[in-house]
Amino acid sequence: MGKIAFVFPGQGSQTVGMGKSVVEQNAQSKVVFESADQRLGYSLSNIIFNGPSDELTLTSNAQPALLTTSIAILKCLEEAGIQPDYTAGHSLGEYTALVAAGAIGFEDAVYAVHKRGEYMEEAVPNGEGTMAAVLGMDRNLLLKVTDEITANGNSVQLANLNCPGQIVISGTVKGVELASDLAKEQGAKRVLPLQVSGPFHSELMKPAAQKFVKVLDEITVNNAKLPVIANVTASPMSDAQDIKEKLIEQLYSPVLWEDSVEKMLELGVDTFIEIGPGKVLSGLIKKINRNVSTYSVQDFETCQQVIDNFHGN
Repeated sequence: MGKIAFVFPGQGSQTVGMGKSVVEQNAQSKVVFESADQRLGYSLSNIIFNGPSDELTLTSNAQPALLTTSIAILKCLEEAGIQPDYTAGHSLGEYTALVAAGAIGFEDAVYAVHKRGEYMEEAVPNGEGTMAAVLGMDRNLLLKVTDEITANGNSVQLANLNCPGQIVISGTVKGVELASDLAKEQGAKRVLPLQVSGPFHSELMKPAAQKFVKVLDEITVNNAKLPVIANVTASPMSDAQDIKEKLIEQLYSPVLWEDSVEKMLELGVDTFIEIGPGKVLSGLIKKINRNVSTYSVQDFETCQQVIDNFHGN
């Protein structure tokens, strides 16, 4: 039997109404939403279930909302005794992975990602930073492009290395624009501007990282009970101090998602269960290796299907 990884989506997967079916059907899931509201001091669950969408999309709401929903869905799987060998998450999803691995308590995590979202929003004035997806270009070539543009005074970096031929760049509006043009000149198939509120995972996030140190000092970070594959290194981490350092770096470093999946494959993972709204990660994993099994658990129904599948009805 191969190993199982639980993977958790990041910002962008949020939708109004997510998590509602698990709350209606599972008592533990309901408690998750209630404790998020209590820890944050406002009704996050009301924004999640009822919107409006533009309020849910705000980084400081979207991040705790996705964490809360994913953990509420996780409770259904845990009750059925389905356990992972590894966890990983895309950007914000790394916090969910750390909660799942016992490194951070849920309430501490929901508070931390709410603050993380606030600091990310504040780091760069609205409209000054952006991100774009570059399709069909080799990562080393694209790195040369972003390095060249940055060296000429317009900051832009590789932000998410998602799967072969899909890399997101991040930086100043001008930097991303110039890098997009140069990437197309040098053979990128397409460049798609992303609807984001800031230049995440770029050097421009360093002010947010500096502020965020204090938040991580306020919460309790324990050694993880099982290895979490870090975005920053694509290697397993479980030591509490190491986790804290990686979470700070993660704010301004690229998310090495393709490498993280490759690492889990190397460690013997052949089954990936994506827990949370959307199927973004399942899609990326299939592009990295189409021979693995992927499951997407995004509501009560899909949770039951996976449980039946694992317990052979």
